[in-house]
Amino acid sequence: MEPAASTATMTVAARRHRLSRPHWSLADIPWRQIRRDEAGSSEALFYMITAASLMESATDLYTANLIEYFAGDDEVTTWLAEYWLPEELQHGRALRRYVETAWPQFDWETVRAAFVEEFRPFCEDALERARGLEMASRCVVETGTASFYTCLSRASHEPVLAALTRRIAEDEIRHYKHFYRYFRKYREIERAARGDVAAALWRRLRMTGGEDRLVVLKHVHLAHRPGTRLDKAVYRRIHRQCRLLLRPHFPAQMTARMLLKPLGLPRRTQQLAVAALAAAARRIVP
Repeated sequence: MEPAASTATMTVAARRHRLSRPHWSLADIPWRQIRRDEAGSSEALFYMITAASLMESATDLYTANLIEYFAGDDEVTTWLAEYWLPEELQHGRALRRYVETAWPQFDWETVRAAFVEEFRPFCEDALERARGLEMASRCVVETGTASFYTCLSRASHEPVLAALTRRIAEDEIRHYKHFYRYFRKYREIERAARGDVAAALWRRLRMTGGEDRLVVLKHVHLAHRPGTRLDKAVYRRIHRQCRLLLRPHFPAQMTARMLLKPLGLPRRTQQLAVAALAAAARRIVP
């Protein structure tokens, strides 16, 4: 019995070591090396970075609901509270620092206050009916953020922004792996059918880039273009500019693999599905 107990102890210790390994900080970013002329050359980049900084800074608004939903599972709630949330909020702080350095005329704190007031009700999302399905839904969210920051890192000609967004993308991929591992744990417990998992993935996909994106872009635009409003025509113009900037850099294969992984498809079916989804994604996203 002793060897088994020892192995279990080592497994727990190894997992804790992975969770507690040194993480990058704002001090690691060479802020003084930001090329403001390069950053300011793209209005689309300005909209995306400022909007992302506001969204990341609001992560705590909905985390409490998520932690409450998984109450009783100490492994999950501890990771959410002590690792995932602090890292997501650090993304917000880092992006804020970048915005305030690259575009000092943007009154970030004032814009955030107005944004949070309107955005708060959106943070009361209905969670999935089963924990495993909610973990599948979280995999979709992390897939989206990992793809977005990967695009930004590849598209940016400003070296500091490229390095910063690459760090964030790596964090989001790591977060995905945690959510996927928890999904597998609950799948064993709840025995969710593949059809139910697919439905959960689709529900979250339909929510991606919806009203929340409109809300955050509205507040960025009001500060960027005082006296104007974000009507449908302006929103479409901004969205088109962002799409044109990111589309050549979209990691279609990575995104397709991450989205389809929770379905647990047979290997050959998975390969065909990834190829088909990646081809479709290149035409319609980001």
